[in-house]
Amino acid sequence: MYTAVKHIHLSIIVISVLLFVLRFIWTVSQSKMMEKKWVKVVPHVVDTVLLLSALTLCVLISQYPFVDAWLTEKVLGLVMYIVMGTIALKPGKSGFMRAVGFLGALSWLAFIAVIAVTKQALLFA
Repeated sequence: MYTAVKHIHLSIIVISVLLFVLRFIWTVSQSKMMEKKWVKVVPHVVDTVLLLSALTLCVLISQYPFVDAWLTEKVLGLVMYIVMGTIALKPGKSGFMRAVGFLGALSWLAFIAVIAVTKQALLFA
């Protein structure tokens, strides 16, 4: 069960990141694709599956955010990724601010990945 949920989780991460990058490109290029209904709905569905798989993994390994430091840091990283991603995709932001948001979001993703692989807290160690 653990292996299947982990593979689902990792696959959905890839889809979520690819959708984020694609939406960023469309935002910067002012593509009409950003107006499509599926572009507004699918990322939320994907991220919901991602969150559910993450919660399932927590239960399967009996480790939880705000109990285990490495998972707490992953949640903090996720919140920061969402904040930076919002800046990157928000209409009306300057190109510079979008770039800062995009690079910031990717940096927080890298932070989350390091913690996920090592299962070691970096900030609260």
